[in-house]
Amino acid sequence: MIYDHSKGDLPRVLRYACGMRHFLIPLSCAVALNATALWAEPEDDDPGGVLNPDEMTWQSMLDRAEKGETGMVLCSTGYMMTKSGDHATARALFKNCAEAGYTGAMTWMSQLDNNGLGGEYDPDASAAWDQQAAELGDRVGKFNHGLNLMRGHGIAKDEALGRRYVDEAAAEGLPVAKRLQGADYDLDEVTPDADNWKYAPVF
Repeated sequence: MIYDHSKGDLPRVLRYACGMRHFLIPLSCAVALNATALWAEPEDDDPGGVLNPDEMTWQSMLDRAEKGETGMVLCSTGYMMTKSGDHATARALFKNCAEAGYTGAMTWMSQLDNNGLGGEYDPDASAAWDQQAAELGDRVGKFNHGLNLMRGHGIAKDEALGRRYVDEAAAEGLPVAKRLQGADYDLDEVTPDADNWKYAPVF
């Protein structure tokens, strides 16, 4: 309804508004309720399923690993898995990523194999992962491969070649490699006491 000042319609407009309030208030409530219903989230007919997967849960990460998926986010999740003690899941993630060419995953696979985490203790496999990472230019891989060569751990002993790999890692800025250089390549400098049994001579 339009109020016309020239005709003095104000009293009639007020009466009209008062009459309409009995209709408008229930109507407004009905509209609000309908809008709420329209905007409410639909019931989840497939919770955590194929149509609506939980993409960031650990189980989803394992499912993706079992499918052979890789990627920076997925590969980095392996670190959280192994730190939480779930070495089997970490191994599945790291193995896929290592096989896809991620050198950081190769050095993690080396650590898992060298400590029997999520699988059998396997120094040969550990050394092979380090060598692969080193040959692809990873400085941690170079350092680890150098140590393995100097110790003859999981690979034929070659101290001179091992030092060259340590030197390369140090030249690329790896602090622990520089520390070993500063200790005149004394392996005790970088070997935890708990790991001495691994590198003891076999008679």
